[in-house]
Amino acid sequence: MTTGNSDDDKPTSATLLDQMGGWRGLVQSTLPVGVFVPVNAIFGMSPAIGAALGAALAILIWCLFKRQSVQPAISGFLGVALCGFIAYRSGEARDYYLFGLYTSLIYGAVLALSVLVRFPLVGVIWNLLNGRDGTWRRVPAARRAYDIATMVWVAVFAARYLVQSGLYDDDRVGWLGVARIAMGYPLAAVALVVCIWAVRRADRALAAVADDNPEASDEVATDPASPSDPVRVNDAVRLNDAVRVNDAVGVNDAVGVSDTAAADSGESPAASRHGRDEPRG
Repeated sequence: MTTGNSDDDKPTSATLLDQMGGWRGLVQSTLPVGVFVPVNAIFGMSPAIGAALGAALAILIWCLFKRQSVQPAISGFLGVALCGFIAYRSGEARDYYLFGLYTSLIYGAVLALSVLVRFPLVGVIWNLLNGRDGTWRRVPAARRAYDIATMVWVAVFAARYLVQSGLYDDDRVGWLGVARIAMGYPLAAVALVVCIWAVRRADRALAAVADDNPEASDEVATDPASPSDPVRVNDAVRLNDAVRVNDAVGVNDAVGVSDTAAADSGESPAASRHGRDEPRG
């Protein structure tokens, strides 16, 4: 069984942080909102939308100038443009945050559903990004670790939705911006720590199964529902061996009884067996 690990893998924490956008992602995600809140409070909604778009555009130009990956910056700019468009069409500054509210609700629901159907998305995404197969799903200890990490993300998105929807209903635009920033990367950092723990725990469970470590057998025994269960395979092998031994014992016993009967009748055992082996006319 392959776990997909190698000695030259990047540290888990660094890899996860990079895949979330790194520290640049932190700045790129918070700067437009950080600009929108004060400008909206001082000058109104339309200038605030323009300032947020300007900040997102500046980030994109900076990435181009530094020859860095522009995909996160483009996504951020499009997101800010969509949020600004929704607010402009409705005429209410609070609707700038409406798209984020619904995405939090949808993400949380999808993640929770993935745990219910035994495909925790943290495990699915992490193993796909690292070119691994679905072996981890057949190891309960690994799947439980990914379940926990996925449910932490569910809690993050649920908290964002509940808190920010309350502020949205009360039309607290300034506090909506503060909550958006405070519940962004800080909560994601907590979930990231749990993801690091889950990945390491899952890797240890997979390694224990691969090495057939008896001390870890209780924790990482393969799921009985799996058709490739090594426990079942070992049981089948032992059953086949037992059948072979019993057959051999049965044959030897039959031969022994025949030899005893031949000796009692005065016939040599070899002659008796030779007679049984001769074809009948």
